[in-house]
Amino acid sequence: GMPMPANAIFRIASQSKAVTSVAVMMLHEEGKFLLDDPIAKYIPEFASSRVAVPAADRGAKGYATVPLKRPITIRDLLTHTAGISYGDGPAREEYVAANIRGWKLADQKVPLADVIRRLAGLPFDAQPGEKYVYGYNTDILGRLVEVASGLSLDEFVAKRIAGPLGMTDTHFFLPESKLDRFTPVYGVDDKGGLKLMEAAAENDYVKGPRMCFSGGAGLLSTAEDYARFLLMLARGGELDGVRLLGPKSVELMTADHAGALYGSQGFGLGFWILDRLGRNGLPGSVGAFGWGGAYHTTYWVDPAEKLVAVLMTQLMPAGSSDLHGKFR
Repeated sequence: GMPMPANAIFRIASQSKAVTSVAVMMLHEEGKFLLDDPIAKYIPEFASSRVAVPAADRGAKGYATVPLKRPITIRDLLTHTAGISYGDGPAREEYVAANIRGWKLADQKVPLADVIRRLAGLPFDAQPGEKYVYGYNTDILGRLVEVASGLSLDEFVAKRIAGPLGMTDTHFFLPESKLDRFTPVYGVDDKGGLKLMEAAAENDYVKGPRMCFSGGAGLLSTAEDYARFLLMLARGGELDGVRLLGPKSVELMTADHAGALYGSQGFGLGFWILDRLGRNGLPGSVGAFGWGGAYHTTYWVDPAEKLVAVLMTQLMPAGSSDLHGKFR
């Protein structure tokens, strides 16, 4: 029943992926790596990664593991075609045992480097380049940012992206002074009503270990902060005299890289891409791009219409909510 302030702070979950993808492209422009470099060149543990496949004898695990047919590249990770899920594949029990399953890493009591090192030793779901598999790809990229920049991911985002763009309320963990603006999470109950799922003061973003910075789903932000980030992309990498990326990098990010692997639309380096009107029945323009988050947030950029759209809420589970379609 309380009014929501315009500067309310939200868990943006997978909307973090766009920020981390921009960080990767900034370092790419600086010549720190090439997009088709093997990730193992920078995180050596991925050199010996394996893929789970159904076992012929259907043994105790029900699967065997085979080596990678080719190395996982940075571009595979940006397009979610590396074969790496959130731990829901054939080797699910191994992910559970390793305490790496699901998108949320805010409760991890070790740095991101340790989580990614453990992840590299778990069986993946598919061979690189053969399937679109949504998962820890952008968290691995977050670790790449750390290795290539010499900064922790939170330092890189604060110093190189949020600070320059004036995104003053974008953080991985909530500063204590901002608790009064942090949103609770609601869910839809069995009767279609709202149920409090997570209080603003009782959660890992406030009381957690504050050790693991998840590039895939860890950021908090406001509607205005995130809109500023999207305006930067809509303007070809620059906003208010601050340039984070060159126009060609933004063009590359917002082109389709996944082809038929993604399905109802294209997929670029961090977002869905509307590559052909009528493919999925949604209104928009060719060249539009966007994504969303687990708490029922969503966004898109339509350069042809000079439109940036950001919808912030905190609803998980969202039930049969049609809010996104109606907002669009």
